[in-house]
Amino acid sequence: MDVFNNKRNFFRFIKDKSYSALLLFLASCTSVPVTNRDGKKTEDTSTIFKTEESYIRPYHHLPDGTFRNPEGSVEQLDYEFPWFKFNKERQKIKVKIPEGHVVPKQNVLSELTALENEDTVTWIGHTTFLIRLGGKTIITDPFFSPNAGPLALGPRRYIDPAIKLSELPKIDLLLLTHNHYDHLDTEATKNFPHKKAAVLCPLKLSKFYKDFRFRDVTEMDWYQEKKMDDLKITFLPAIHWSRREVFDRNRTLWGSFLIEYQRKKILFCCDTATGEVYKKLGKEYGPIDIVFVNIGAYEPVDIMKYSHANPAEALDIAKNLRAKKVIGTHWGTILMSLEDPFEPPTKFLVNAKNYGYQEKDAILFKIGETKTIKQILS
Repeated sequence: MDVFNNKRNFFRFIKDKSYSALLLFLASCTSVPVTNRDGKKTEDTSTIFKTEESYIRPYHHLPDGTFRNPEGSVEQLDYEFPWFKFNKERQKIKVKIPEGHVVPKQNVLSELTALENEDTVTWIGHTTFLIRLGGKTIITDPFFSPNAGPLALGPRRYIDPAIKLSELPKIDLLLLTHNHYDHLDTEATKNFPHKKAAVLCPLKLSKFYKDFRFRDVTEMDWYQEKKMDDLKITFLPAIHWSRREVFDRNRTLWGSFLIEYQRKKILFCCDTATGEVYKKLGKEYGPIDIVFVNIGAYEPVDIMKYSHANPAEALDIAKNLRAKKVIGTHWGTILMSLEDPFEPPTKFLVNAKNYGYQEKDAILFKIGETKTIKQILS
């Protein structure tokens, strides 16, 4: 180029390009007030670089890229969690496993094989379920590790998974509700035997799966829908939070999955506290045929009430959703809180009538047990 024929022209060229780069940098960093047609400044300046003419940031999306619970939820104030005292009290708990809580593994595998052409639900443990609908097998929050935490840290299981990770039947769809270690299990994800399965996960969590070579991963925001053959999946709000590291609180989303299949609605809830949002969801999406709701990890109440419902609150959530049947989850597997580990199912059944349910409508599984959808709905 002629521009480089002498040193003076060369440095003039560089100087001009530097000015251009500086101007672009300043433009990208400057917060320019957004004005309306009258020239008045609007309240929200987050739309300045949006291509849409009238972008409205959803309530649960915060300007710093983090997320928050649905409007009207009771939010926990910042405080210093008493980990030392909490862990000391938890270590005092003696776990006594009731007879019949676990189905023998050979029976689990034989039932899965015998009912492979039926629509069924199988409890692997904690919030890990196999849901078979129309020949497709869905797994929820696959947690198979001996502890819920990085490396060997975190609460430990007192019950093994109903079957090994390697013994899972072919999985067509994996649903992840949030990133806590008892739901997003690093080792289970790394060693998952069916990586051709489709994965639906909350916003900002797809990289975790792609790093472990899952091929079909879709992030979802609240109220987004996804169709998979004869299944329709809608991602819905829950009252919870996310964190895996010291400084990443609420940087990934959390939520529940509504599965619609042959005029039936099955809602698999993320860990959640109770709140007004469930009345709204009940009006918009109810009645629900089957809802899975957490019933464990609610003590001490002052700490847990912001993220985990107790058994009575779980039934209240189901009632607000206009659910016909309620399956209790998040209990009987791992010691995460201070209540007796087998108190939740008792309180769940005792409180059913107080929320308009018969005892047969409040459904509990043994670990490894399989029930048909017809049995559950009968």
